[in-house]
Amino acid sequence: MDNHKEKILVVDDETSIRRILETRLSMIGYEVISASDGEEALNMFRKEYPNLIILDVMMPKLDGYGVCQELRKESDVPIIMLTALGDVSDRITGLELGADDYVIKPFSPKELEARIRSVLRRVDKMTIHPSIPSSGIINIGFLKVDTNKRQVYKNNERVRLTGMEFSLLELLVSKAGEAFSRSSILQEVWGYTPERHVDTRVVDVHISRLRAKLEDDPSNPDLILTARGTGYLFQKLTLTDPII
Repeated sequence: MDNHKEKILVVDDETSIRRILETRLSMIGYEVISASDGEEALNMFRKEYPNLIILDVMMPKLDGYGVCQELRKESDVPIIMLTALGDVSDRITGLELGADDYVIKPFSPKELEARIRSVLRRVDKMTIHPSIPSSGIINIGFLKVDTNKRQVYKNNERVRLTGMEFSLLELLVSKAGEAFSRSSILQEVWGYTPERHVDTRVVDVHISRLRAKLEDDPSNPDLILTARGTGYLFQKLTLTDPII
């Protein structure tokens, strides 16, 4: 019997969706708890410390955006938003507030399960990139990236990144100077191939979030550059700083 099941908090005001997800996710080995509104979700989170949250946007008392904002003030817990079909701005808003991914309603439970596995895998496991020194520490100017502890420091001050933000930064840093297309980033970091063009916006918003946290001037970035017609790249490393 596994005493260390990963715990998922399902937040949705529709009873049928909560029941379906509780049943499906329990069957594949997760411990599932649920909440029917935003306030209950925050209380449940602080009491239960889940490993991942599935969060509906439209809910009474406090909507999914409000919950996401509150959670990001105190935690980097992975968040997958459930959002209604059609409105691209809805999806982007959730990502801008700190969600790791989104799934469109009506959704396939199998698709959601795949997204959950992918997000948890990226957060739980370190990826070993051959170009990263054995110490796991890379110094780039005022940045220090510790790939073993999955931590980033800017001017010696810790910068809080979500698991997916760190995985994205680690990918770009590991092959600095090499441009990655949005599709290849989606595959490498999120673990899926975009079915629709809009999915690549997940990458754009995460890049914006990283720039806001790491760049001195996010609107004129020095570290995470846009590769015209391709995607993004991290500036070529000049390893003048010692790697400790």
